[in-house]
Amino acid sequence: MAFDFLVPVNDKILAHCELLPAQALGNKIHKHSERKGLPVLANASFALIGVNESRNAFEKKPKSLNISDIRLQLYKLMIGNWNSTIVDLGDIEEGETVEDTYFVVRQVVAELLEEDVIPIVIGATQDITYPTYRAFDGLRNMVNLVSVDSRFDFGQEDELISSHSYISKIITDQPNNLFNFSNLGYQSYFCAQEEKDLMDRLFFDGYRLGEISSDISLAEPVLRDAHIVSIDLRSVKASEVSFSENFSPNGFDGKEICSIARYAGISDKVKVFGVYEGENSPQCYQLIAQIIWYFIEGHNYRVVESPFIKSENFTKFIVPTDADDLIFHKSSMTNRWWVEVPTILTSHNKSELAALLPCTEKDYYDACNQIIPERWYKAYKKGFN
Repeated sequence: MAFDFLVPVNDKILAHCELLPAQALGNKIHKHSERKGLPVLANASFALIGVNESRNAFEKKPKSLNISDIRLQLYKLMIGNWNSTIVDLGDIEEGETVEDTYFVVRQVVAELLEEDVIPIVIGATQDITYPTYRAFDGLRNMVNLVSVDSRFDFGQEDELISSHSYISKIITDQPNNLFNFSNLGYQSYFCAQEEKDLMDRLFFDGYRLGEISSDISLAEPVLRDAHIVSIDLRSVKASEVSFSENFSPNGFDGKEICSIARYAGISDKVKVFGVYEGENSPQCYQLIAQIIWYFIEGHNYRVVESPFIKSENFTKFIVPTDADDLIFHKSSMTNRWWVEVPTILTSHNKSELAALLPCTEKDYYDACNQIIPERWYKAYKKGFN
């Protein structure tokens, strides 16, 4: 069993929980300990996992990420008005090879997915996203991945997998289960024009940092359709995280990255949430803890809804355009919007129903002005699932 490879939570961290207030998360989380063993997964909503693997880091890490100190900051936070059960499964340490570590991550995440438990992964490097993606093999036909990152992480053609090239591995590796990839927060001076062209050719979605920062709510429809959300902390400005040379003066601030995490939690499709590329600094530990807190907080407000299930909760709008009639649906419960994409009968979509693409109210008004939403166009071209 893959869980046999999990290392219990450090005894010092467990002892510190005894000093925390009763309302602190540390006293509510069921923890993997040397004395009690693994917690029971029954009825659990989330499982925390640390992954101490950094050998494929693009910028070599002089020290291992101190996941215990991240736990300490998370445990100190007060629990929200949640009905969720949280377990902490401990850490996955480096295997004999990186591939051994990937195998354990993949197996652990796959077992949690089968139990309908959301893994929250704290990883030293973002290439750990790759085995979490492979965990869906056999569980889902197609997967949507959202990366919050200042780069696209395609890498060079001859480059082995690293934290700067794992997306290329996901795109080319078989079986290919990736349906859509979206990037939130890329910074143009870090991205080659060839990478931007590749995003367009594959009909993937990329959103510049300035675009999302000017209206953080633009991230919500993108995250609403994600199965995996992977946050690279290098998308956050250095002053918010660490003044290490690996971080940029520009990026999301703490409030923005926590808003993105909350949107990810609200999405009823997100099955895996990961935070990667942290630095060993007290400020970074606190930020990671708060990002995770907001993801769990968002989950508490999840609403599963669809105009195809309960149409009485939706208002339907038909917008004639030069390209096609666009059919929008607005929820009266959450005020969220969707737009239909005509079904393209491929291996990705064999239903006779139109596909639903999450969108914004602005997309509806743009369509009324004969401006076709770019995401709709890309989904139409690709055959949105």
